[in-house]
Amino acid sequence: MMQVFADFHVHTGAARGRPVKMAASHQLTVSASLDWAMRVKGLHIVGLVDAVCDPVLEEIRQLRDAGLLVPVPGGGLLYQSSLLVVLGAEVEIRVSPRGAAHFGCWLPTVEAAADFQTWLKTVQSNTSLSSQVARTEPVRLADEVHARGGLLVVHHAFTPFKGLIGSAADRLANVLPLCAVDAIELGLSADADMADRLREMREFTFLSNSDAHSLPSIAREFNVLAVRELSFAEIRAACRRVDGRTVEANLGLYPPLGKYYRTRCRRCGAIVAPDPCACGADADIVQGVWDRIEAIADDDVPVHPPWRAPYRYIVPLSFVPGVGPRTYAKLVQTFGGEAPLVFQPPSERAIAEVVGERLAARIAAALSGRMAVSPGGAGRYGRIEEA
Repeated sequence: MMQVFADFHVHTGAARGRPVKMAASHQLTVSASLDWAMRVKGLHIVGLVDAVCDPVLEEIRQLRDAGLLVPVPGGGLLYQSSLLVVLGAEVEIRVSPRGAAHFGCWLPTVEAAADFQTWLKTVQSNTSLSSQVARTEPVRLADEVHARGGLLVVHHAFTPFKGLIGSAADRLANVLPLCAVDAIELGLSADADMADRLREMREFTFLSNSDAHSLPSIAREFNVLAVRELSFAEIRAACRRVDGRTVEANLGLYPPLGKYYRTRCRRCGAIVAPDPCACGADADIVQGVWDRIEAIADDDVPVHPPWRAPYRYIVPLSFVPGVGPRTYAKLVQTFGGEAPLVFQPPSERAIAEVVGERLAARIAAALSGRMAVSPGGAGRYGRIEEA
């Protein structure tokens, strides 16, 4: 088995000179994403979740035709012989009167992505832009994805904006059959302990992905997979835990660092659960993931199935006070990328040889989870508090 690092949720800010994900950086192009994922982050698999958008798909075809993306027999495209590229779409569907949810539709080939796009044009008004509303039902979406050999994943399931459980429904089974879903993406403010307090979640493989809207945010959360080779078929087998293929570990932000961890008022920034906000009628309250799960959990403590991958907390290097662009570049160059560095942290002494003793102590503390955090909420990331 191979041990590989994978981030399946990277957006595209612009392609062929046209905006794709409006909230994403225009520096987040296809070529830049692939280079950054491989060279800076040290990933082996990256998922482009806007690959079905018109200009992105055109660019991917061009890269394939130029021999820069090479189709793999088991599905996926290989970049520079070492990075597997998975093509996908993020589709928004209104699933209840309470709101809409985002679904990840991952496809094995360029042809499957193009065929899926043809269907998507019948239910979406603009397939040039990311995460557009589709006039369809979740079950129909799952059928269309699976008919093309793809995987359907619930994206950022617990977040308050466009998260299926985070805002639109109390249970996944209220929206579509559990068997229609191939995996659950937890999202930046959730972890396995929080999710496994809901009994229906224990059916699923969990994924921890970045939902990257910029180059630096790629792999701020990622997965460690055990597979026999780099291919879409092996990813499917890992999600289904077939013959030893599996997700070995989820590496994700310490949930309080996420920007939707606690219920906060966007106006004054105060944590307002369970106490009311001092802003009164002017309060702009965003429910946090922790508070949401407290409200709907089946059990007071998590119950993990025996095969559940361990969830390891990581702190992206860019979150550590004192790590600027130059220091970051020295670290990733020395240790072969950010993902391997945070997965198997080097000794504090080894880090000190690169950045000096004082900053090395801070980095080592962050990588081991020994830092105090001011929790995030209402769209504001949590902060590591300087010692």
